[in-house]
Amino acid sequence: MPELTGLQLTDYLRSVADFPKPGILFWDITPLLAAPEAFREAVRRMADHFRGRKIDVIAAAEARGFLFAAPLAIELGAALVPIRKPGKLPYKTLSHTYELEYGTDTLQMHADAIPPGASVLVVDDLLATGGTVEACCQMIEKAGGVVAGCAFLIELTGMGGAEKLARYETLSLIQCE
Repeated sequence: MPELTGLQLTDYLRSVADFPKPGILFWDITPLLAAPEAFREAVRRMADHFRGRKIDVIAAAEARGFLFAAPLAIELGAALVPIRKPGKLPYKTLSHTYELEYGTDTLQMHADAIPPGASVLVVDDLLATGGTVEACCQMIEKAGGVVAGCAFLIELTGMGGAEKLARYETLSLIQCE
C-alpha cells in the first residue's frame, strides 16, 4: 500500500458548532470515513506506530472507536474486543462504573475477552476528558490484561484527557483545541 505521508487528515474532518448541544464544537469524522484514502491512511498511521510490538488484543468502546479498532486489529493481527454499554453483550460480562462530570456511566466486556497477560491496545476516535478510555483500561487490567497503549484519531487538547491517561502511552494523530 503506498504511503500517503503528505495527506492532511485534518482536511477530512468537519467541525459542527452547537452539536449535540449549544456551546459544543463537534468534530465530525464522517468525511474521513467517506474517503477511503484518508481512512486507510489514518489506520496505517496508527498501525505503524504500534507495529512490531506485542499487541494481542485491540479493545474499543462503542461506537466510533469500533470503526478504527476493527481495521487496526486486522492490520496488526490482533483479536478485537468490543466494550459496550450494559445489556448489549450476550455472554457473561465484567462491568466497570465510572464517574462523569454529572453522574456515572457503566461499560461492559465479555468476562473471557482478555486472556491473562494479554497486551491490549485501546482505540477510540476521540480523546477529550479521557474518562471512557480510562474506564476501559481499568476494566482490562482488572481482567488481567496489560494496557500497551491508547490510540486516537483526534485529541481535544486542553480537556485533560492526555493527563488522565499519562500512565499509558498515547497516540493521537490529530490535535484540536
